[in-house]
Amino acid sequence: MQEPPEIDAPDVTATQDFLNPVYDALEPLLGPEQAETFTHMLAAMLVWGRDNLLTWNIALQFGLLMGALVPAIMFGPRLKELTEEQLCKRAPYGILKRAATSLAKIATPIALFIWISVFITVLGAVEQKTGLMEAGRSLLSAWILVRLVTLTIQSPFWSKVAFYTVWPVMALDAFGVLDNVMVQLQAISLTISPGDPAQSIPAASISILDVIRAAIIFALFFWLANTASNFITGRINKVDELNPSLKAMFAKILDLVLPIIALLLALQFVGFNLASLAIFGGAVGLGIGLGLQRIISNFAAGITLLADKSIKPGDVIEVGETFGWITAMNTRYVAVRTRDGTEHLVPNDMFMNEGVVNWSHADKVVRIHAPFGISYAQRDVRHVQEKIEALVTTIDRVLTVPKPRCNLVEFGDSSVNFDLRFWISDPSNGVSNVRSDVMMAVWDWLHEQEIEIPFPQRDLHLKSGSLILPEEMPG
Repeated sequence: MQEPPEIDAPDVTATQDFLNPVYDALEPLLGPEQAETFTHMLAAMLVWGRDNLLTWNIALQFGLLMGALVPAIMFGPRLKELTEEQLCKRAPYGILKRAATSLAKIATPIALFIWISVFITVLGAVEQKTGLMEAGRSLLSAWILVRLVTLTIQSPFWSKVAFYTVWPVMALDAFGVLDNVMVQLQAISLTISPGDPAQSIPAASISILDVIRAAIIFALFFWLANTASNFITGRINKVDELNPSLKAMFAKILDLVLPIIALLLALQFVGFNLASLAIFGGAVGLGIGLGLQRIISNFAAGITLLADKSIKPGDVIEVGETFGWITAMNTRYVAVRTRDGTEHLVPNDMFMNEGVVNWSHADKVVRIHAPFGISYAQRDVRHVQEKIEALVTTIDRVLTVPKPRCNLVEFGDSSVNFDLRFWISDPSNGVSNVRSDVMMAVWDWLHEQEIEIPFPQRDLHLKSGSLILPEEMPG
């Protein structure tokens, strides 16, 4: 917007004389000096508004702003059809598809922006002022950008970031004070390193404007890094020649490296000297050694687990009291989904410190134990052994090769104890459930054969004592 011209003092004085009734009303409330100052400011504003707003140029600009709505409404639907035919149908799925669809949805505001730009160019060619139209175009472009981000990213957080970032900048630009604000923000700076003139090392400082620019650029680069990471990870996951461990390790490295690259590029774009960060090396190292010790430990443990291939996504594991299969391996934790449908987030260093039982590390065929006991009254234990081994092979999920084995392991205090051992090839479907099916079948067979399953019993023998019992007990 154009700077307002100097206001003629006679006009202000004449207008102030016209505002004498206002002065008379304010003088008892504010005092003579305050009332005089307020009346003078009001007179200057009225003169400036008359000279700059109530002009044929402002009326022309306002009329063109309103008139631009007519061709925008007419050509907006055609622009939408053109965008849908040329962009939406050809754009690949994902964020590019959403961006093309978003452009089609805001085709009419884009057409309005184009027509306002055309009118500004025409007025500039005939040497007419265009401040009002430029302000309107700035606010419209802010709305288009915020709307485009909201429809494309579909994230409430980034929508708010775009709203609170773009709108203030465009508003300052519309009122012509953006350059002044940027100068003030650049003037407020913090010295990071004093430098060394003897070694020709310049001083390093950072201003508020640099911080804001770096934050905006980093947010943009971080979003690009996240998009690139997801794209590359998706491509890697489609490569059948790579095992799940390598796929997870590549994804973890990308999640770490790409954000760091985004931060370094953002600092380079704002002209920040990365060599000045060396002064913070000791503090950063101390922070990592103390506050970030567990995080670094989890990250290093995660890389180690993936490198030695001890566990990988899809493995059936048992760590602590958690039994389930691995669904994801992230930077800080491993996601383990249990049989009851809950997702346990186990820290990576827990696998290194406490160990893990991997039911499907080298081979998914695992052996399960089902102990039971029978009474000493049963003499033909070989018959029981043979029948139980044949019975187990009829249970679903129990393998016939290797063959089940029913071993007599102990002559217990109350029973003859057996250890029934059988094999399954799908531990991911659960271990306790198939053990339950086997033991239920053994229970039914033993009862059908009337073979007793004893329980612990104790006999009490009184060999001697000083207690004298009466010959007849009272009734």
